[in-house]
Amino acid sequence: MSATSRRPRFAFALAALPLALAAALAGQEAQAAGFQLKENSVQGLGRAYAGSAAAPDDCSVVVNNPAALGELGDRSCLQADLNIINFKTEFKGGGTDFLGRPLTGSDGGDGGLTKPVPAAYYTRAVNDQWAIGFGLGAPFGFQTEFKDAWVGRYEALLSKVEAIDLTFASSFRINDQFSIGANLFAQHTSAELTQAIDFGTILAGPTNGAILPQEADGFGGLEGDDWGFGFGLGLLWKPTDADRIGINYHSEVKHTIEGDGKFLVPSNILPLLDGAFVDTPGQADFDTPWYMTASWWHDVNERFSFGVDVSYTNWSSFEQLVVDYDNPVQPDSIAEFQWKNTWFYSLGGDYRVDDRWTLRAGLAYDETPTHDATRTPRVPDGNRTWLALGIGYKYSDQMRFDAGYVHLLVDDGHIDHTSATFSQLEGHFESSGNVLGISGQYRF
Repeated sequence: MSATSRRPRFAFALAALPLALAAALAGQEAQAAGFQLKENSVQGLGRAYAGSAAAPDDCSVVVNNPAALGELGDRSCLQADLNIINFKTEFKGGGTDFLGRPLTGSDGGDGGLTKPVPAAYYTRAVNDQWAIGFGLGAPFGFQTEFKDAWVGRYEALLSKVEAIDLTFASSFRINDQFSIGANLFAQHTSAELTQAIDFGTILAGPTNGAILPQEADGFGGLEGDDWGFGFGLGLLWKPTDADRIGINYHSEVKHTIEGDGKFLVPSNILPLLDGAFVDTPGQADFDTPWYMTASWWHDVNERFSFGVDVSYTNWSSFEQLVVDYDNPVQPDSIAEFQWKNTWFYSLGGDYRVDDRWTLRAGLAYDETPTHDATRTPRVPDGNRTWLALGIGYKYSDQMRFDAGYVHLLVDDGHIDHTSATFSQLEGHFESSGNVLGISGQYRF
């Protein structure tokens, strides 16, 4: 059989790793819908991020609303936040291979993880009108890992994506009521993923059934990174002495993820693949979405304040992802996602017990951008409800400490998906999450 006649028989499977890359970049159960991370402020965590763009005395405004930088006073502020994310996700279901036989393997175990998400900020007043700030944080990211021999191995094993922002921000006070601000940031995004490849399905035709689905598994992996740049805009309005309204916009960032595709193929079938599934460079254009937040913060009296947040994320820009391999035998592939735009709503507040102690609580609802038609094991996302508690301690006029905790109630993520090698996975993911944060702030 000629190479030309063999290629169409297994060309459909060449999409396997491109689809995996697309799914990995598309995200998993991060602590906001899709692959967005909100964990950049422990004070905010304790109230489910209600008032994130308007609440006072939080140096995370470098990224959450640069217009509020001037509200931090005439002293410099150094703040460090650490959130520990613990997420659990388990598959319930099964599947069939290309011939309709049950997929072998386990349920994959817990695909979640426990992972730290740090953030750091520095702010300084230049004069009565201008203030500047710097920030380091992770606005997007996730990681999951399932057991090698699970039923969904042809769609996902390891998935890891991290985006880190380096931010410079500045604000200008127009008058006692209005301030504006902006920030510029450099974003480094990296991705790593692996999955099993069903060479039995790929070669069942060319070998006239000598090799059948699930009888010749191999492995493939992709790893790459890229730098991109974006900006943010902020507005702070204080219509009364008791009210603060903040608006924050964070632009999308365009990336071209460049890296290497690596493959592990059983030696007895490698000659049958005609040069495909060998290590090769590749790239994929990938954009992180823009989002906007509107916040209101109200002081009821000297002890009690509360806030609300409404955020909108433009996930609909994530329609498809095209992966281009340098190896000409492996054609470009298009993965369809067609994600929907989402809203995040939160309500929370602070209760100042005395001059030193503050208690916090909050409730939030976070929509998922995924839907049943395109959800994959790499994206077992569902709508989630946040239940938040927090506490703050003011050690002195210079130093304060904060802690926060969130429990996430996640709707089941239903799966009815066909892999690139035509195995069918059907079931649902049961997920839950917890976030514990600690923070220290020093004014000088």
